[in-house]
Amino acid sequence: MNDQSNKWIGKRTVRPDGADKVTGRAAYAADATMPGMIWAKVLRSPHPHATIKSIDTSKAEALPGVKAVATAADFVDFPVDTPVPLGIQDMRWMSRNMLAKEKVLFHGHPIAAVAAINEEIAAEACALIEVEYDVLPFAIEIDDAIAKDAPILHDFMKFDGKPSNIAGTLEHTLGDVDAGFAEADVVIERSFTTKPVHQGYIETHACVVSVAPDNRTTIWSSSQGQFMVRAMTAYLTGIPQSNIKAIPAEIGGGFGGKTIVYLEPVATILSKKSGRPVKMVMTREEVMRATGPTSGSKSTVKIGAKKDGTIVAGQGTFYLQAGCLPGSPIRGAAGCAFAPYDIKNVHSFGYDVVSNRSKVAAYRAPGAPIGAFAVESVLDELAVELGMDPLKLRLKNAAKEGTKAAHGPTYPRIGYAETVEAALKSEHYNTPLTGKFQGRGVASGYWFNAGGESSAQVNITEDGNVVVTTGHPDIGGSRASIANITAELLGINYDQVSVQIGDTASIGYSNLTGGSRVLFASAMVVTESTEQVIEQLKGRAAKIWGIDPSQVVWEGGEARPMGEHSANFPSMSLEELAAKANATGGPIGAGSQSNTVGAEGGFATHVCDVEVDVDLGIVRVLRYTCFQDVGRAIHPSYVEGQLQGGVAQGIGWALNEEYIYNKKGQVDNPGFLDYRMPVCSDLPMLDCGIIEIPNPKHPQGVRGVGEVPLVPGPAAVRNAVHDALGIWIDDLPLSPPNVLAAIDANSSLQAAE
Repeated sequence: MNDQSNKWIGKRTVRPDGADKVTGRAAYAADATMPGMIWAKVLRSPHPHATIKSIDTSKAEALPGVKAVATAADFVDFPVDTPVPLGIQDMRWMSRNMLAKEKVLFHGHPIAAVAAINEEIAAEACALIEVEYDVLPFAIEIDDAIAKDAPILHDFMKFDGKPSNIAGTLEHTLGDVDAGFAEADVVIERSFTTKPVHQGYIETHACVVSVAPDNRTTIWSSSQGQFMVRAMTAYLTGIPQSNIKAIPAEIGGGFGGKTIVYLEPVATILSKKSGRPVKMVMTREEVMRATGPTSGSKSTVKIGAKKDGTIVAGQGTFYLQAGCLPGSPIRGAAGCAFAPYDIKNVHSFGYDVVSNRSKVAAYRAPGAPIGAFAVESVLDELAVELGMDPLKLRLKNAAKEGTKAAHGPTYPRIGYAETVEAALKSEHYNTPLTGKFQGRGVASGYWFNAGGESSAQVNITEDGNVVVTTGHPDIGGSRASIANITAELLGINYDQVSVQIGDTASIGYSNLTGGSRVLFASAMVVTESTEQVIEQLKGRAAKIWGIDPSQVVWEGGEARPMGEHSANFPSMSLEELAAKANATGGPIGAGSQSNTVGAEGGFATHVCDVEVDVDLGIVRVLRYTCFQDVGRAIHPSYVEGQLQGGVAQGIGWALNEEYIYNKKGQVDNPGFLDYRMPVCSDLPMLDCGIIEIPNPKHPQGVRGVGEVPLVPGPAAVRNAVHDALGIWIDDLPLSPPNVLAAIDANSSLQAAE
């Protein structure tokens, strides 16, 4: 656990954004207004797949109150045969996702946008736009998209030399998997499917954009990265990045779904055309129809083990839906699936498959829950076959320091085995279940974690307080954690530190908030900045005392003379040094920019208890505990919040959440009434077992936290349902119709009722 000598690191300090959020003072993108502002609406495709033959906007443009109309012709043209990478995104696909170009590729695909003096006129104008389509056959599911006679979404995409909806592949190989299976005494192979699920952020996408006559552009939006917003808007509109200032508003959830843009470039074009600030706010239905859920999938996993439980081979094939444009998270599925285990022979293969759905976006450990669902499900069946406790099987094969992972790294000190041991010893795992049709399931998971580019600035105010500026939107509590670290390093009170998120014109480049990178990376640059400030403070004190700076130490929030000087000069507090700053050299502050490295992967093990109502098919979660190596819990309350949030999402993924398409290729449940996310009444108290194995490559031992808690959830719930019913159900979600169908197909269970 945390060093008890710490005053702030590891403490549950008051969250700096809490009061504003619960009282409604926090400003989100939809709260932004500007003088002269107009509103924009989007015309969306009624077809899941069609060639656009023509777009006539003349009637819309003639409607009184309309100020501008935009189509794909207003964007920079990116030919499909020329990659334009920006991070993990490709601007060819982003431009066509923003506004359809050659084709509409899913029901709800944006085609044109109208800016008018109010929303009603903008919506009326959208209805006046005339689009001529050549309607085409469509493919929604993976099997339909990879069938021999499948309608091809993109003629330029080839696989094995032929037009195909397989956009790409990824492969990881370790050892000789065929030789490994030859050694096995038990081999189990199973196939699984999962449905697309949405990130479910409460705040819909929104922005206000103002383009001045000289092209100086200001964007207010809620996103997971203001620098991402600036860069993508610049690429798509042709306005130089140096002319764009992106200002981050508070963000009402993202979970990966706000790591790309949907509105900002469109609003920029409309503002440039109209000469007015333009506001855009998505409805919930628009969010569900046209923003990225995560992929649906079909997977096959094969695992071989010896009689003593030693796993000798693992093989996985993962097909993930990319939506209508390339880019599914096959890296997460293929790379993370076997990552918790020390297996000498592994082959993992991922297929990126396009179909007539909205383009997927990242969702909390993108791809990893899909890989874990398949592997962890097979592991439980293997444990039954071997007569082993499922946690002991995992512990026997746990990856550890020195383990070579199939996706590349050789692990340093990691805490996976500790998560399994904690689960094994827990009161939860050792409390018997007593009810009929109750079951307990376990599962483990892994996420890579990330570092990347970050910037920070630490300034001392004239009254001796501290202002820290970073470049990452705060989604998971980074401001509170950074305040803890800064106060700890300076030896001052936590409430003397304020942390703000800078816009793209006030802080150096910082990569977006995602990949469980923000606290890892921002803590590094904040630590470097704070250490520079401490050196400045020591120098200022030395100047006042007339001694060498090497004879000054910073302790307990004070500069103190050392050695022979200790009796001659009284210590000086931060407040005193700040008051004399101008006399000793001017303002005190320092900044740091770095492409941070050393973010080691994170591991978790979950224990889940369920009860199944066999008459209604309802699965109720009775108890859930997440054990995770968090590196170091800088702010334990926020760490617990991350773990609990990930678990809640995993339960939703396992039990209820899914996109339902009708025969016309349209989403039939585009709202929270019919798209069934778990609410408080669906969940028990979600318990957390925080395990701290500090990351030796980080000054505070930080290891990414936010992604991993989602990864084991679907498998843990599925394995618990098997324990309750004795039925292996291999397709998610475990919704009442699916559970009832499995019960009806099992004669022995019907007899037991």
